[in-house]
Order: sequence, then C-alpha cells, then structure tokens
Amino acid sequence: MPFIGTQPEVGGYSVLDALTASATASYTLQKDSTNFTPSSANQLLVSLNGVIQKPGSSFTISGSTLTFSSALSSSDSIDFILAMGEPLLVGTPSDGTVNADKLATNAVTDAKIVGMTATKLTGTVSNARFPAGTIVQVVTSVASDQSVGGFSTTNSTPQDTGHSVTITPQYSDSDILIQLHTVGGQLTVGRSYKLHMYKSVGGATATLATAFNLGDDSDGTFMSQIGQIFLDDTVGNTSARVYSMRCGTDGSGTSKYNYQNGQPGDSHSVLMAMEIKR
Repeated sequence: MPFIGTQPEVGGYSVLDALTASATASYTLQKDSTNFTPSSANQLLVSLNGVIQKPGSSFTISGSTLTFSSALSSSDSIDFILAMGEPLLVGTPSDGTVNADKLATNAVTDAKIVGMTATKLTGTVSNARFPAGTIVQVVTSVASDQSVGGFSTTNSTPQDTGHSVTITPQYSDSDILIQLHTVGGQLTVGRSYKLHMYKSVGGATATLATAFNLGDDSDGTFMSQIGQIFLDDTVGNTSARVYSMRCGTDGSGTSKYNYQNGQPGDSHSVLMAMEIKR
C-alpha cells in the first residue's frame, strides 16, 4: 500500500568516523577516512556528552566542517555522528536503461566524444542510408580544341579522341550514368560519323557502346552533328574506371570529334559520369 505521511528520504544511513573533542568548536567530518559533506545539518544526528544536539542551533554545517555553538574541551565526548538519508548511489545502469530523457541538456560534450572521432565520426556513410536514385558523386570532363582531330579510320577500329573521364565508385552496388554532349562531323562523301564509348577498369579495356550514327555526309561538304549519349553501367566493385570516347566511320574516311562548321574553337564536348545509388 502507499506510504502514509511524509515520504522518507531514500538513501543510506552511516555512522561517521569518531571525533575526539579538543579546545575548538570546528571538526572535519569523515566517512572511512574520506571527507564527508552532508546535504544539510538536518541530515546529521549528533550526540555530545550523551545529549542529542539540535541542528542549526547547537551545531551548523559548512561543507564537511561541523561547528558547535561553542568551543569544546578535551573533557567533552563526541559520542557519535549519524548521517541519515544520504543520496542514493545508483551504480552502473543496466544495458538499455538510459534514454534521452535521463541525459541533461548539453551533457554530451566534445570532451566526452573526443576518443570516438576515428571510429564513430568519420568514414564512409553506408549507402543504405541513401534513397534509391541518390547521386553519390559527379565527375565531369570538358574537351575543347585539344580534342579536335581528323580520324581516318573505320567503325571497326575507332580512333581514341583523347576525351575521357575517370571515376572511382564509393560503393560496389552503384550504377554509373554516363552522359556525353558533343559536336562532330564527317568529311568524306557517303560516310557516317560514328561514336564509341569505351570503359577501362584495372587496365582492361572493353567496348561499352558502339556505332552511334550521327550523320551521313552525302553531298561532300562537312556535316556537323550534335551527339548525345546516355549509358547506364553497373559497377560491381570500387575500382577506378575510365570512360573514353572513340571516333570512326562506317567505312574508310575522315571524321572529326568536337568540331563544328570548320571552326574548332566554336565547340566544346562534355563527358560526365555520375555514381547513383541503386
């Protein structure tokens, strides 16, 4: 049943270390040879010469110092001092019992987590925390006059344009979206301008996509074409990979990459690789 009357303080009751009276009024309270600080004088039961003393008038408390209302002498006897209602010692909480409500505001300081920096506060965030379709990183390469060239080659052996982009995936289960926006053309009558996307991982080069037909020069004049390529490549590992553009024709002839209207300075090609959470 519930307690009737004033709820008693919860805590320990301890007999403090014995004190020897002398020609002074002040004495240091100790428990097991360690200074003891009560919450107030009312917490102590003090017996002097067989008489219980009244807290606040017969003695006062300041920190761990007990001061009687008048100086004692060596003939006096401090019989005992009993500390009542000491704050309850909680000890070590059980696992999972301390929640956010038990923590005081601003209780977790930088000093408390300084040792966690290397293992808890840095490193790669798991992509499980990202929603599908999240762009993890973007790497872009812009080609200007440096990529202009006449490539006399066939579609079966396309020529490297020198335009590439390198990306190192953060996660092995990502996709890489490759986008190319370029201008090129064919210089040979009756031939079509072809673009090829190559991928190289660990030194092994493979064709990712082939034979993007951007135009047919049938009248013998230079034919400029705007080319766009969108490819989705499954990663499978976190090794660095190079995506590069190659250029060729559907037969013998000459084509140009990143070239418009006979003026190489008028055009730019953009090759972009984006890592996307699958």
